[in-house]
Amino acid sequence: MFTGIIEELGKVKRVTHSGRLMILDILAQKTLPDAKIGDSISLNGVCLTLTSISNNSFSFEVMAETFKKTNLGLLNTGEQVNLERSLKLGDRLSGHFVSGHVDCLGLIRNRVIRNGNLTFEIAIPENFIPFCLPKGSIALDGISLTLAGRRANIISVCIIPHTFKNTTLSFKGPSDKLNVEFDILAKKAAI
Repeated sequence: MFTGIIEELGKVKRVTHSGRLMILDILAQKTLPDAKIGDSISLNGVCLTLTSISNNSFSFEVMAETFKKTNLGLLNTGEQVNLERSLKLGDRLSGHFVSGHVDCLGLIRNRVIRNGNLTFEIAIPENFIPFCLPKGSIALDGISLTLAGRRANIISVCIIPHTFKNTTLSFKGPSDKLNVEFDILAKKAAI
């Protein structure tokens, strides 16, 4: 379980394929020192199991199903990724509960300044619209955000400068794909 508060931007050191697995080697600083093999770490909002650690990086094995259904299969060497360690009992919950189980991919349609706010407009599959509650929580590439609006299958979120500067959103624009996880409470309410 995660909170959607990104701890650091890691960098893809290497992407390799071994049979039906993709191995991601990620350069990190803040999330690396107390990491141990078997830990769950959110990488762009996807809960992954840490399988190897070196001096300045750690590695994850990603199953074919995961890299097909998320944007992890689109990663290249040198790209930055959002990293967050899993929540510990007693930790403060600053964002919202994020499981790391991606519901769908969203496609950025627009990145605009509206009423003085940076706004991202993202197209999502129609069948996920019931989970888009007004002012509800959503995780985009693992970032805890609040829905600012919706029209048809386009959702919008406003991004504060701190979030923009400290996450991968600063590198994202129209036609980029984001991992989308809807709030667990919104999913329960829609049932």
